[in-house]
Amino acid sequence: MNKFEKDVQSKRHDLFDAGYGFIFSFLFFMIIFFIAVIFDAIGS
Repeated sequence: MNKFEKDVQSKRHDLFDAGYGFIFSFLFFMIIFFIAVIFDAIGS
């Protein structure tokens, strides 16, 4: 075991961070998609 494994900065589980990253990126791309759909509906 190296010295970095003994003194970790965050005790949280990585699954929560991965879930938050997935949700935020999904919401970001969903917002971009809906903006494009709105512009397409206005333009036609």
